[in-house]
Amino acid sequence: MRTLLLGLFSLLLVACGFQLQGNYKLPADLQQLRIDAPQFSEFAATARERFRLAGAELVHDSSVTTVEIVSDSLTRRTLSLSASGQVAEYELIYTVNYLLRQQQGQNQALQVEVFRDYQDDPNFALAKTREREVLVAEMREQAAQQLVRQVIAKVSE
Repeated sequence: MRTLLLGLFSLLLVACGFQLQGNYKLPADLQQLRIDAPQFSEFAATARERFRLAGAELVHDSSVTTVEIVSDSLTRRTLSLSASGQVAEYELIYTVNYLLRQQQGQNQALQVEVFRDYQDDPNFALAKTREREVLVAEMREQAAQQLVRQVIAKVSE
C-alpha cells in the first residue's frame, strides 16, 4: 500500500511539471558558453557559478554564445523619512547590464534588475551595514538566477 501511494504521489509530481528550483534545461546553443566580464566582478563569479550549476560548460572560445557583463550597479532611493527628518527606509536597486551574443551573429543588450527594501537606523550603524552587505549578496544571487533564466529564454526563441 505504501509503495502504491508513493508511486502515485511521484506520478502526480511529474505530471504537474514540478522541477527543483534552479534546475534548468539548457538549449543546445548553451551547452558551451563564454562569459566576459570586468576582472574582479563579484557578480561575474556568481553568474559563472549559476551557469555551471545549470549544466553549461564555460569555455574561452569566441565562436560560442557569449554573455558579456557590461556593468552591475547598486543604487538606493529614499522610501520614507522618520519624524526627525532622517531617512528611515531605502529601496535598494541592483542592476546588471549585459550583451548576449549568439552564434548566428545576433547581439542583444539586456538588463536584469532586483529590488529590495532596506530599513535604516543610525543607532545601529554597524549592524545595519552588515545587514546591507547580506542583502546585496542575496540580490546579486537573485540577479544571477534571473540572468540565467533570461538567457535561456532568449536563446530558445
